[in-house]
Amino acid sequence: MGRGVAVVTGGSAGLGRAIVRELAARGWDVAVLARGREGVDAAAAEVREAGRRSLAVEADVTDRDAVEQAAARVEAELGPIDLWVNNAMAGVFAEFLDTDPDDFERATAVDYFGFVNGTRAALRRMVPRGRGHVIQVGSALAHRGIPLQAAYCGAKHAIAGFTESVRTELEHDGHRVSLSEVDMPALNTIQFDWVKSKLPKHPQPVPPIFAPEVGARAVADVADRPRRRTWVGESTVLTIVGNRLMGAFWDRYLAKTGYSGQQTSDTGRQMLPANLYEPVPGDHGAHGGFDDRSLRWTPQTWAIGHRRGLSIAAGALLVGLAAVSRSARPRGR
Repeated sequence: MGRGVAVVTGGSAGLGRAIVRELAARGWDVAVLARGREGVDAAAAEVREAGRRSLAVEADVTDRDAVEQAAARVEAELGPIDLWVNNAMAGVFAEFLDTDPDDFERATAVDYFGFVNGTRAALRRMVPRGRGHVIQVGSALAHRGIPLQAAYCGAKHAIAGFTESVRTELEHDGHRVSLSEVDMPALNTIQFDWVKSKLPKHPQPVPPIFAPEVGARAVADVADRPRRRTWVGESTVLTIVGNRLMGAFWDRYLAKTGYSGQQTSDTGRQMLPANLYEPVPGDHGAHGGFDDRSLRWTPQTWAIGHRRGLSIAAGALLVGLAAVSRSARPRGR
């Protein structure tokens, strides 16, 4: 028996593609919503190869009517949507004052309003039924801005505030719908091959770099056991906590290292055409050009997936330590 029907926006490539594969492997029927026919068809085919039902839907998440129509089509062909994962993204690598205003607004429309449109389409269906789960794919950069990505960082910060606001409304009205945010570390995705860039060298994720499957497993774990916020990877934890404790230090540190840390000359790959306004033809899969530098496992994300067992083990350990402590106390005469 399957888990239900899931929708993944931006599911044709990069992290979204890895999420589609992971959800299908765990028994979800998956609708893939993205621009570009070849990519959505290929992703949907992988879902069917995993033995689950799928649907490929071409849509631009900045078009709220198109997102609404996509949601209606999913429910008509696959059934009620149980899980909606907002993941679609686009980006611009440049200093803020060097970024064309139209490019900045387009990136913001995808990275922020795309999530707003997806959340609205999902909740309009989930709230009347009294069940469902929306997952926002966030980032460490929702908590700590870095140079050269002002549009992306601004959108991710906005998503965090938007999600908290909507969650309080759902709780106030007693709706049994979950709303989660999963904040990602740097991932090895195709993003860095087709981002619009004014950098002199090839863009790269800020090390340490993780394989997209690390993020996909975290999203699927949260789908299995909803929680409000999840930080993926030790680097994400360090970034968020460190910024809260030492914000001025991070400003100075990133001003010195944030430019060189986001560029490389050794990728061996040519940049693809930018996908900011139009999809790049072809099926581009989940991975970018940094497989040889990517971490495929982290203890922190393993713990997320096994937190119930770890909680039981920790409780048993505490009980055992308490018993040992009591037995070791000297007895009175």
